[in-house]
Amino acid sequence: MSVPVFTAFAVTARAAVRGAVRYGYVPLMLLGVNGAAVALASAGAAELWLFVLLPAAVGVSFCAERIVPYETGWNTSRGDAGRDVAHGLVNESLILVGVAVIPLLAAVVPAAGLWPGGWPFVVQVLLAVVVADAGITLFHYGSHKVGALWRFHAVHHSVTRFYGLNGLMKHPVHQTMEMAAGVVPLLLIGLPVRVASVLALAVAVQLLLQHSNADYRVGPLRYVLALNEGHRFHHLKWAGVGDVNFGLFTLVWDHLLGTYSYDPGRRFTSELLGMAAKPHYPSAYLAQLAEPFRASGACHAAPGQGGTGQAGTGQAGTGRRAPALH
Repeated sequence: MSVPVFTAFAVTARAAVRGAVRYGYVPLMLLGVNGAAVALASAGAAELWLFVLLPAAVGVSFCAERIVPYETGWNTSRGDAGRDVAHGLVNESLILVGVAVIPLLAAVVPAAGLWPGGWPFVVQVLLAVVVADAGITLFHYGSHKVGALWRFHAVHHSVTRFYGLNGLMKHPVHQTMEMAAGVVPLLLIGLPVRVASVLALAVAVQLLLQHSNADYRVGPLRYVLALNEGHRFHHLKWAGVGDVNFGLFTLVWDHLLGTYSYDPGRRFTSELLGMAAKPHYPSAYLAQLAEPFRASGACHAAPGQGGTGQAGTGQAGTGRRAPALH
């Protein structure tokens, strides 16, 4: 094979791989990884499969980000990779511990018999996803409105590069409260451990997709599913502008609350992300854990300006405004 022919073949092969990842990454994660979890859990497999599928999902996410990056520079650590790994390990461990204690909680839940255990297993999982999506999304919305909650949620909004592990970068206090908002209603009606295990993986997969640096395509589903195209708007650094697209799994609640926002012409860079009112938010892991308990942990309105500056990004705290994107 001559050099020009080999080069042309390589270019064609590279383009084919990029196309396959661009259109196949989301189906692989949502249907492949989650589908494997449904199949294993419904077959009665021990929850150890979580320790296989979760790392596999993270690996697939990292590969996709490097094959079809939205912003190439976001794949390079800025001294934050170790911190993000620490957040991810701690928060995923909390989720796994929560799954492990469900049998203990079930022993004291009086309404355990309300769970529709006779439904097909995949339908039970979809029910859990719908209920968790409502609870987590509404708590997320409240975290941008209530100062005490925003102190903890601000950790998540301090990022200035948008990639998969951002989804797991949360203060453990906020992570625990947010997951409780989604799971406690399910526990009260007798959520089975098998369904909870699949839900735990589905949440992790969704967070990876939602914050992915992969320039993937989902077509009209961008208006329904809470994926990265819409979620980038949530990380814009100005309050009001960034207080949009709160959904975890879907954007249904955002459409109902009037908080849905999307502009296909918007291009995102690091300069547009973070918190305008707190550009020097601590970046080290332990410092981020401590920040909500410090006096500096809240955003405050500048003199003469309305609002609290606590929501999303602190527009009121800086006086800096950006046009609405609805």
